[in-house]
Amino acid sequence: MNWYALYTKPRNEQKVAQKLQALGIIAYCPLVLSIKQWSDRKKKVLVPLLPSYVFVQIEEHNRKDVFQVGGVVQYVFWLGKPAIIKPNEIEALKQQLDSSVPVVHFEMTTWRSNETIQITEGVFKGQDAIVDKITTNKVRLLLKSLNMYITIER
Repeated sequence: MNWYALYTKPRNEQKVAQKLQALGIIAYCPLVLSIKQWSDRKKKVLVPLLPSYVFVQIEEHNRKDVFQVGGVVQYVFWLGKPAIIKPNEIEALKQQLDSSVPVVHFEMTTWRSNETIQITEGVFKGQDAIVDKITTNKVRLLLKSLNMYITIER
């Protein structure tokens, strides 16, 4: 069975993953602990690592079954076909999130806009990315395999 990325309605990732699992579909929504600030308090909450994305492992002929769940918008496509996520990428993501390894430090001064790089450490280790935008304390990368942007803070 292949892994696919689903695009969901905003802030529906966890609900979609739970409902897919209730249907017997293997679903994975990577979560990270985040501190949210309100006017009167701070609170630690689990938020999706990749907003509006859920990964599913499903047979090709059963792909339409995911649309039984409200909140699913579409599959993520690459070159006109649903993007297939490699199992080792999903496993690496799970292992990195389960570990207590801090975010990897990186050197931004060697990167240039539109440069293709390979991520050498962290959750997306081994992924090719295109440097999209560099600011004083952030770098925005386009992950080729997922066709999505990630922002890294220094």
